[in-house]
Amino acid sequence: MTITKTCNATLAAACLLASGHTALAQDANPIQFEAELEFGIDSVFKSDVAGDELTDIYGALNVGLEFALTQRVAFFTALTFETVTDPTGSHAFEDMGLYVGEIGLAFDLGNVDVKAGKISPAFGIAWDATPGLYGAAIAEDYELAEMIGATAETTVGGGTLSLALFYADNTLFSGSMGTNRGRNTTAAGGAGNTGKLNNVALQWSKEFGKTTYTFGARHLSAGLGDAKDESGLSFGVVHALNENVEIIGEVVGFTGYGGTTDKATYATLGASFGNGPITYSGAVSYRDVTSAGSTSMVSVGLDYEFDNGITIGTGYAYANDAGSGSHALGMNLVIPIGG
Repeated sequence: MTITKTCNATLAAACLLASGHTALAQDANPIQFEAELEFGIDSVFKSDVAGDELTDIYGALNVGLEFALTQRVAFFTALTFETVTDPTGSHAFEDMGLYVGEIGLAFDLGNVDVKAGKISPAFGIAWDATPGLYGAAIAEDYELAEMIGATAETTVGGGTLSLALFYADNTLFSGSMGTNRGRNTTAAGGAGNTGKLNNVALQWSKEFGKTTYTFGARHLSAGLGDAKDESGLSFGVVHALNENVEIIGEVVGFTGYGGTTDKATYATLGASFGNGPITYSGAVSYRDVTSAGSTSMVSVGLDYEFDNGITIGTGYAYANDAGSGSHALGMNLVIPIGG
């Protein structure tokens, strides 16, 4: 297994505008813009599989833009410029391409917020919230991103309920400029890659004191040539022990994983300790897929945030994939822009 750092670049730009379009409509400035520039190095320096030993020197620019068309309608987009191919060996700033992670319209319908276009449906939290440079490297397998459809979010039972109908992007927005990563087509198959709004994700989250519980479910219809539909359930918890220590845990299970006959189980446990500008973190994650066997990973991280918001992070990870071990070290520099 090649260890890869936590990199949710598809969603990173969209998350920059997580304050929501309803607040934007009230703002004196109808345009909300935020961006994030990242440089880093990610090196698998020792592995039982020689081909997995490589060093990636990378850069990424994530941009989020939201423009209020009326008091209740806003245009949004999220763009990413980064390496768009999987590395086959050590490289630096290669195969850079620009792609659209999200684009569409957001509607404030009073007690319901709706987004339509290219979206990122909510399912699970560990892929986004696990601390550390490598903390979410396994959990990001089940992140839902670059989907065509609509999401609706409202308050139910004192918590936040999100519902999405979608399919994998097969429009021109599935490609990229610069280095062309290739355009998706339904002929490629894969769960959720159906070209129809016959895929659904549901997630409910509620805070009880210092603890937040999140329940999720999804159903992805079989794509062309797939054996089965995929169904998944998730349960996540985030608990603040005090103002400095936070713990996150999540368990996710699938049947028909990826449109195959596989079953899959994921488990993640992470913790972070903040001491002034320094945050120490650690995470343990596990994946078991019927046809591929089990993978486990242990990682630790340290981040330092300056007064201007610039953050320097470092991390180490050890992964065991079906008996083959890999060690990785990484460092990144994240520079916020705008906001």
